[in-house]
Amino acid sequence: MRIACVAGARPNFMKIKPVVDALDAAGATTDLIHTGQHYDAAMSDVFFDDLGLRAPEVHLGIGSGSHAEQTARIMIEFERHLETTPTDAVVVVGDVNSTLACSIVAAKAGLVVAHVEAGLRSRDWSMPEEVNRVVADRTADLLFAPSPDAVDNLRAEGYRADQIHLVGNVMIDTLLANTERARKRSTLDDLALAPGTYGVVTLHRPSNVDEPDVLGGLIGALNDISEHIPLVFPAHPRTAGKLTELGIAPSLRIIEPQGYLDFLALQAGAALVLTDSGGIQEETTALGVPCLTLRENTERPITISEGTNRLVGTDPTAIRSAASDVLSNRPAARCPALWDGRAGERIAAVLMAHLRSDDRRRPTDRA
Repeated sequence: MRIACVAGARPNFMKIKPVVDALDAAGATTDLIHTGQHYDAAMSDVFFDDLGLRAPEVHLGIGSGSHAEQTARIMIEFERHLETTPTDAVVVVGDVNSTLACSIVAAKAGLVVAHVEAGLRSRDWSMPEEVNRVVADRTADLLFAPSPDAVDNLRAEGYRADQIHLVGNVMIDTLLANTERARKRSTLDDLALAPGTYGVVTLHRPSNVDEPDVLGGLIGALNDISEHIPLVFPAHPRTAGKLTELGIAPSLRIIEPQGYLDFLALQAGAALVLTDSGGIQEETTALGVPCLTLRENTERPITISEGTNRLVGTDPTAIRSAASDVLSNRPAARCPALWDGRAGERIAAVLMAHLRSDDRRRPTDRA
């Protein structure tokens, strides 16, 4: 069995590592494909080092560009790879442009397509990620869902029962495997931080970063919160550029983007995390750390119903109020079932059994 495992952007690396490890242990030959969607050291190389993820067998070297340009280049280069490398299946993870591009190419090549983190829905079509995840699901033979709500979404959309597999959350596999390593690092000491005495901020979504009024309002609310608790802001390069371009000067402590282990250490020690990231909603839930999501919707509602996350939107008054409440009344730690560090093993077992079977129906065969 030869299986291409695709990763292209920062969130993908944490998701693909448990799958690659489990497939290797099950006897498959895996080709790790790095599309190069994230290409600088801070957003890519450091994660391979931190996670112990082997060097990719193939690096497509795509780089930056518009959504259309980036997706098209990935499709062209990935098709060339498949033309020269016999492949039985392609595993895509998450909801970035690499996920969309490689799932389409693999489906058109007649290969088995497996989508890890299937079924998540924000129902907000202004989010590029929503388009990517819906199309990736539609092309996939195997849909690996991280939570029951994702299963419900897939069933409601008409996918066959034999396509849908509730396996748990691969990001939590990686988190559980590395939390103690992260805690032992000097990250907090280097930043002169003590556990439980600071908050962490991340912002990167275009809806928050590209609109001057929205970004200004968010920074104003965060500045006010920082008067009560220090806030550390590892600024995404794009966000840092926008702040400079708009002349917005946060009173937050802005630092460089962090590698996986250092950022995990920051999250684990935080009294509060404020973010617009989907993955961080999940990680804070697993860590039992209060999280305020600065968005109007989330594709990860289980982090609210069975976790420590609260959806607060982008209204500065609501953000200030929620932060005050969480700091005064820390929510109880809760974590969903199957977020137990074994999702990668479940995925490998299902995929290998499917490849060994004689019944490999394509998605067009669904009822």
